[in-house]
Order: sequence, then structure tokens, then C-alpha cells
Amino acid sequence: MEGDSVTLNSGVQTNQQDRVRWYYNDTRIAQINRDQSKICTDVQCNEDTERFRDRLKLDHQTGSLTITDTTDTDSGVYKLKIISSSDSEKIFIVSVHGVSAAEREEEDRKEGESVTLYTGVIKNTNDVMTWYFNDTLIAEITGDQSKICTDVQCKERFRDRLKLDHQTGSLIITNIRNTDSGEYKLQISNSRFSIIRSFSVSVTGEFHFGIKYFH
Repeated sequence: MEGDSVTLNSGVQTNQQDRVRWYYNDTRIAQINRDQSKICTDVQCNEDTERFRDRLKLDHQTGSLTITDTTDTDSGVYKLKIISSSDSEKIFIVSVHGVSAAEREEEDRKEGESVTLYTGVIKNTNDVMTWYFNDTLIAEITGDQSKICTDVQCKERFRDRLKLDHQTGSLIITNIRNTDSGEYKLQISNSRFSIIRSFSVSVTGEFHFGIKYFH
């Protein structure tokens, strides 16, 4: 969805002799040279385009590419070329969908009701879905196994109030409280890619709270 961050995984560990090049619809957008001292984004590699200004990051160890704050114009074909003693190539097809009006708007609910943070996807058996609250791990689904609140702090805050939808990975918070205010992050990852989606939950008073999808 628009606003997500997505990482396209190279699936390898590069070394100092490798050259890594990324292309978007056959236009070079990022590269790491052999000495890994020069990293260029599209503005430096291609002077006439600024499509991805300040939104591309490269992992020096793997060559994986991260696109932050995605927009629908980022949809397309991404190609990774690793030039080494044995050259390799990978192709990724990225499709970015707009956020609906319902997801952009805040909803008012009474304190004590339930709220569901929707993933917007159907879970694949190879996906690992991990939920964080203010950067603390609170829930995870790996294959058909799930874990909720594995540490003491999480158990005390959300005791028996978190549920996971095993088909979608959506997180349900029951009996909502003002202490549940904060930033919730969902990470969806597998061998090919990793997506991070953020939600903001704000309990506005004794009786109502708002929930907003970050975009």
C-alpha cells in the first residue's frame, strides 16, 4: 500500500569484488561499486530523473534495496544485477495500491470496544508476520504457529486482549484502553521481500479513541 516501506531482498552476501546494480523499468537507480565506497541513487546515476529522491537505501552487506514511503508511481519491474565471478540476475514485480478513504480517516469508538488493525492481505504460508507496539514485539505468526506477548511487559499491558487472524495476520485488540495509544507496526517478510506498515492508535479521552493508518 502507499506509504509502506518495502525491501527487495538480494538473497546473497556480497563481497568487495562484487558490483551491485538496481534497475527500475530498465533505468539504473542504484549501485554499489567494487570497493563499496560509492553508492548512487537515481539522481546521481541518471541526472534527468528524480523519481526516488531520498527514498532509496542499499544494504552494503547484501545489496538489498529498500524503497521508503512508496507511492503508486513506484509500481513496475525492478531488476537486480550482481556482477562477480558468477553473474546473477533477479527480477521483482512491485505493485503499490492506493490507500482507501476509509483507511485514511479516523474512527471514533467507545472505550472498552475492540479494534482491528487490518493487514490488507491474505497470509502466504511462507510469510512471517510480526506486530510491534512502540517498537516492542507483541505478536507473530510463522507458518501455522503464532505467538502473542512473549515478554512480561507485553503480557501485563495487553493481558488476554490480543488476538490474531490466522488467514490475514490482522491484529485484534479487545477492551481498548488509553494505555493502548501509540504506534503499531506490522512487518511482513519472506525470502523475496519485506514490507513494513504502520498504524497509529490514539485514545482521545475516557470514552473514545481514534485509529489512523500511516501513509
